[in-house]
Amino acid sequence: MLLDLTSEELIRLKIDAKDWEDAIRQSAGALLANGKITPSYIDAIVQTVREVGPYIVLTKHVALPHARSEAGALESAIGIATLKTPVVFGNKENDPVKYLFCLSAKDSESHINALAELTGLLEREDFYAFLDQVEDASEVIQYIKNL
Repeated sequence: MLLDLTSEELIRLKIDAKDWEDAIRQSAGALLANGKITPSYIDAIVQTVREVGPYIVLTKHVALPHARSEAGALESAIGIATLKTPVVFGNKENDPVKYLFCLSAKDSESHINALAELTGLLEREDFYAFLDQVEDASEVIQYIKNL
């Protein structure tokens, strides 16, 4: 299911982000460039983090940027991004963030199985070691296929 929502075009490796907002905008940029979301969707993610805090930082070094579907989700998709240098989001327990999995959900159900599969990946230390050394988006897709 994860492979149904991601593709090489939605993967950005070794992004050079200056702060948490830049990391969100660049990681979500892959979804925007591929017609999965509108610019307002990215703005909604940033605005919600400003208002609510870094709730999108789920676990050590991992963020799941997302917004409500009505904010501009056109298709369900998951982008995968790694940062060249980790950035602080303001979550004391899990900062700094190095991996972003940007979620666009067009409804409340179509992404659930993919998120469950992603959660399984996030529990694997070898997945992070792989992401740290991978050079090409096609390798990420192959890694997921081989699970």
